[in-house]
Amino acid sequence: MSDKILKVKGLSTTFSRGGQPLPALRDVSFDVGRGEVLGLVGESGSGKSVTLRSVMGLSRQYGAVEGQVLWQGQDLVPMSDRALRQVRGREIAMIFQEPMTSLNPLLTVGMQLEETLKAHTDLPRKARRDRAIEMLDLVGIPSAASRLKDYPHQFSGGMRQRVMIAIALCANPKLLLADEPTTALDVTIQAQILDLILQLAQEFDMGVVLVTHDLGVVAQTCDSLAVMYAGRIVEQGRVRDVLRDPYHPYTVGLMRSVPENIPPRTQLFSVPGVPPSLDQLPAGCAFAPRCGVASDQCQISRPELQALAGSRFAACFSPMTTHQGDAA
Repeated sequence: MSDKILKVKGLSTTFSRGGQPLPALRDVSFDVGRGEVLGLVGESGSGKSVTLRSVMGLSRQYGAVEGQVLWQGQDLVPMSDRALRQVRGREIAMIFQEPMTSLNPLLTVGMQLEETLKAHTDLPRKARRDRAIEMLDLVGIPSAASRLKDYPHQFSGGMRQRVMIAIALCANPKLLLADEPTTALDVTIQAQILDLILQLAQEFDMGVVLVTHDLGVVAQTCDSLAVMYAGRIVEQGRVRDVLRDPYHPYTVGLMRSVPENIPPRTQLFSVPGVPPSLDQLPAGCAFAPRCGVASDQCQISRPELQALAGSRFAACFSPMTTHQGDAA
């Protein structure tokens, strides 16, 4: 996992509304190694999905993307759309959040698998069909050969998600971007999908960036973790280290929100307040209005993500474990 295949440096994405800039991502940096699973967590609107789309070059159709996305040493940000199409699907694949809106309802599953294979491999027609059957079988769809002629609506939610994974992995990519791949699935199917992604990551020696809201999922599946808030990474490190001893008060708040060992009829904890709107970001730390330990410095200055002990990073003026008792 020391072989870093993706290096994101200072990635910023800005949209606009009525001429007003809306910074959705600000100076996001992280690395992903071969065979490594990186988890991106944070509340809705924190920039997780925009991060994945910016890495894939999909956000620049709607906004300005700056920084570097170094894929095996080559920067994807200035790359032309034509050149990017050679990377998407073939080398970097993505599982989108909702399979029913990502799959084409007018095309059979077999056609959608084969068009991906046609675009990203040199396989002849018969080999493409065989590969499509192989992939459906690999992701656990029964009677794979007979399901090629079925349409997305003929599959259950869990099976559609498996089809999305099959399409994403059919060209043997080296990196998989998974945007909440278990959303709206029951817990049993969630576990199956996550186990499948991990199994395939190990089998193909593939890096994975997993977007999720579930810290339990992160603890069980990820090697490293990046916590996002208001378009920035506020804490980063190895999963075990971050979850055992979080430094940032927002991370502490997320962990306290997990209903674990809670007595019956006890009110669940939630981080007070709501994330800031993109057009009303505070001048200082974006989390300061919701933070129970914010100082005057937090109101006027924005803390940078700084290296702490070991491989830990936090964007906080006073990153201390004492946050656990009174933060948020």
